[in-house]
Amino acid sequence: MTKDLYDQAREELSTLRDLMRFAVSRFNEACVFFGHGTDNAWDEAAYLLLHSLHLPVDSLDPYMDARLTAAERAAALELIRRRIAERLPAAYLTREAWLGDYRFYVDERVIVPRSHIAELLREQLSPWVNDPWAVGRVLDMCTGSGCLAILAAEAFPEAAVDAVDLSPDALDVARLNVKEYGLEERVRLIESDAFAAIPGERYDVIVSNPPYVNAESMAALPAEYRSEPQLALASGEDGLDFARVLLAEAARHLTPDGILIVEIGNNKDELERAFPRLSFVWLDTSAGDRFVFMLRRKDLG
Repeated sequence: MTKDLYDQAREELSTLRDLMRFAVSRFNEACVFFGHGTDNAWDEAAYLLLHSLHLPVDSLDPYMDARLTAAERAAALELIRRRIAERLPAAYLTREAWLGDYRFYVDERVIVPRSHIAELLREQLSPWVNDPWAVGRVLDMCTGSGCLAILAAEAFPEAAVDAVDLSPDALDVARLNVKEYGLEERVRLIESDAFAAIPGERYDVIVSNPPYVNAESMAALPAEYRSEPQLALASGEDGLDFARVLLAEAARHLTPDGILIVEIGNNKDELERAFPRLSFVWLDTSAGDRFVFMLRRKDLG
């Protein structure tokens, strides 16, 4: 019987360098889609292999010529095989995702964390928040895995954080992450359709990475994205359905000097056409200044 490529790899490849080359070749051959933490075959292979070997995910070079045991080769190659065969994001295979130095548990109940707002929170929303210790209440709308709520609690040490999501499954995942960071006393998880379950609550900061994929883009999503919860991605014909809810209701839930921070994907032009009277402030991120906007309470009317 002819051996398949993975049988041959288990028998003939010996070092991490060998497996890296094999994984990159297979990813390129299979045209897998990247975008859940990496954007190329090399970085994806490095992450999966280092995770499989229980090595630090940022330290590939020292181990490149290390020989693997038969069991290590088998486990690493199985991850590579599944990444291709099942077209799952790497995070679903490893049950973890990273935002900077912060690790979060994830599975198919939540989208893979990748919000540009995370890097803004690492800077404590400077210069839009003058005194991070004066922030008393924060809302993370559409919290998913709870990652932004946790980063907000880290950024604003005196703040109580409400983390809202419509999905009870997502909140179960968020609960695991909140517990992992020891923030049960500061982060409150709330099942709610937008603001429905928090009437009268007001916040100094509202952040949201809501659904924002339009109908045309949803129909064309690669398989890796279709494995994520559609509820967390799709937002109507133009991708602005949830943004409209936020812009209609946020003012009632902000303190007088409060701010709203929202990620909007590739919908900047559509948003500005839909709301020509709002003076959106577009915030700089590593991806540019087209993806996250800020509005103050006074700007919302």
